[in-house]
Amino acid sequence: MTASAEASAREGSSVRGRALADAARSGDRRALARLLTQIEDRTSAAEAALRILYPLAGKAHLVGVTGAPGAGKSTLVASLVGEARAGGRPVAVLAIDPSSPITGGAILGDRVRMQAYAGDRDVFIRSMASRGHVGGLATSTVAAAAVLDACGFPLIFIETVGTGQSEVAVAAIADTTLVVQAPEMGDEVQAIKAGLLEVADIVVVNKADRPGADRAASHLRAMLTVGAQHDRALGDRPRPKRPDVLLASGMAGTGVSEILAALDRREAKHGAGSREQADGTRLARAEAQLAGILAERLHQQLWDPERAAATEAVLRAVADHELDPYAAADQLLVSVAKGGRDGPTSAT
Repeated sequence: MTASAEASAREGSSVRGRALADAARSGDRRALARLLTQIEDRTSAAEAALRILYPLAGKAHLVGVTGAPGAGKSTLVASLVGEARAGGRPVAVLAIDPSSPITGGAILGDRVRMQAYAGDRDVFIRSMASRGHVGGLATSTVAAAAVLDACGFPLIFIETVGTGQSEVAVAAIADTTLVVQAPEMGDEVQAIKAGLLEVADIVVVNKADRPGADRAASHLRAMLTVGAQHDRALGDRPRPKRPDVLLASGMAGTGVSEILAALDRREAKHGAGSREQADGTRLARAEAQLAGILAERLHQQLWDPERAAATEAVLRAVADHELDPYAAADQLLVSVAKGGRDGPTSAT
């Protein structure tokens, strides 16, 4: 492609991105859906749209919903959406579904579960494939949340895949992390092993109508109390969070209003007071987004047609144990920084 053709293609993408951003902001839900597809596909149009929309974001309350598979996260989120709508609030959901790391295909079950809100213009539900990303999130989650924020959704739920011990990544991008547990699943122990209690702001024992729910909540509260006492004994060591432990049933709808009230209290508290913690969350979110963009751009540069042969030569040198991976990474970074296309050099 010639330089003029590339410039023309970039301009076309920029125009499409601006048009999608303007339409999404005006309330066109189809345009919003198309824009989120562009973001997932990491297109130039998506980048152009984000340049417009990102400065308009930063107002929504992002709630990460995580926990082990089978805890009832989707059902609980659907009930929370209903409770928010009963109060007249627009709400959006980013439901991250498991997908093949090879094909990217996914069973988008969360969208199926929430079809009751399909006709409500003030509810927007988007299933996103994780595409094998570790941590229960899609790599484009932060960008998608920023778009929904800029388009006027004040409450956004981000529901993770639910893969057990890789679920703590959501805490880096959410204002509030809600961990869902279920009775009779050994989730109290799983929560400790996975570090979920360390990132939780609110713990919900879901399926509260089942036997053992009260006992599970009591065990969690006891563990949190013991942990706090142990932490105080260690002096100035940074203290973990002391999350609220609530009982609810997403299926029956009981306890859901209490969860929403707890979310509102946290939003009001942090909006009025805890500036340091809010700044920490925003910085972590910015880091997660920048890390994804940098990794993507580095990958594009390494596999640029004029540099691809040199990149493959370095990979082959590592595969043949002629070059260690650390030296190879340093060499590729230097090559990109200098704009060079040199092949591998022997390790000494």
